[in-house]
Amino acid sequence: MTIATDAELIEAGRKLFAGDWQFIYASPSIETLPPMGALEVAFAGRSNVGKSSLINALTGRNALARTSHTPGRTQELIFFERSSDKRGPQLPGLRLVDMPGYGYAAAPKAKVAAWTALIHRFLQGRSTLARVYVLIDARHGLKDVDHDVFKTLDKAAVSYQLVFTKMDQVKRAELDARIAETAAALGKHPAAFPEILATSSKSGDGVADLRAAMVRLLRERQ
Repeated sequence: MTIATDAELIEAGRKLFAGDWQFIYASPSIETLPPMGALEVAFAGRSNVGKSSLINALTGRNALARTSHTPGRTQELIFFERSSDKRGPQLPGLRLVDMPGYGYAAAPKAKVAAWTALIHRFLQGRSTLARVYVLIDARHGLKDVDHDVFKTLDKAAVSYQLVFTKMDQVKRAELDARIAETAAALGKHPAAFPEILATSSKSGDGVADLRAAMVRLLRERQ
């Protein structure tokens, strides 16, 4: 990729996420999912990995997605969309989906099982789902539960890409080593996109790169 092309994607990503992003649906069950329309990208990750914070950083909104220090607070599939009157003809429609965190959750086991089933059914039956961004805490790296999710995504043949969060909280050398280790592990997963991104919702590092990656994805799906 040339510098000029990279700069163009960065600017296209900025425009894609400019404007008025709004909450549109909260779906606690498959029956309540919104009708399929615009392409969707979903954000998955362990509880408290920073999904809501990253969505807020992408859209430039401090409180679009609800954040919490209590793991497992998001118990539904939360959909966000940009108002159509803000979208230029060169920018396709896009929805963001905040998925319930997996792993530890401060909720009854029956509730955890219910929203885990919701996630799996959503992944396997949503033709408008272009990619799942699986967020990994840069301080801790991959856990066994992450590998379980990778297997689910592989089985559902859903494209997914790993995004490290909280990169500002680890040293660069440690981050680079963790990315290299993770990339090696992804070789066993056929649905995984090979490039790994790193972001910080606090400092904004890597957010423009993630936006640019979404632009490339949308152009490929047009």
